[in-house]
Amino acid sequence: MQNHILDYLDQTVRRVPDKLAFGGVSQEDGVTFRQLDDRSRSIGSYLAALGMFRQPVVVFMNRHPNAVVAFLGVLQGGCYYVPIDEEMPRARIDLILQNLHPRAIICDETTLDTARTFDFDGELWLYGDLIQTPADAAALANVRSRTIDTDPVYVFFTSGSTGIPKGVAACHRSLINYIEQLSETLGFNEDTVFANQTPLYFDASLKDIYPTLKCGA
Repeated sequence: MQNHILDYLDQTVRRVPDKLAFGGVSQEDGVTFRQLDDRSRSIGSYLAALGMFRQPVVVFMNRHPNAVVAFLGVLQGGCYYVPIDEEMPRARIDLILQNLHPRAIICDETTLDTARTFDFDGELWLYGDLIQTPADAAALANVRSRTIDTDPVYVFFTSGSTGIPKGVAACHRSLINYIEQLSETLGFNEDTVFANQTPLYFDASLKDIYPTLKCGA
């Protein structure tokens, strides 16, 4: 039985490590399952070294495979991710940050300058720096052993059209149950190719990300 959403990645990276997991506009943008695992474990090790656990980490990156790496890295560190990007109205971003009070935002070179303008007194972490962190297998194993299936995976915020945006959380167990049923019903397998058109801050993007991890698609 799966108890942690990253169990999917653990199994798939052993089976098809060098297969393309997520691609981008150019060939250089793509990441294999091995790269996805290695880089996310580096990010998770950085969080673990800070003693973070069950805390929100905002990921402020555009729709790119690296953003998915960042999501999974937050999970490797025992925390949960909150995606935002530059397409979102600034007022909505400010309200989300006020609601969450996150310790840190993960950004990259394309979003760093914008992140510096936020009304935010936490830390800004550069994705490129985080993935240089040496993976700490013992620390990651400790984090995984402390994580339970009702811990949150992510928080997505509503549009706020009726007032203040509201955060909607999903835990490992509920997401696993959903992905299992979705994959069985629609017949996803290793040959499936997903074309993501949904912004990564919408929950519809989960239908692309997590069946890919489960099936090696």
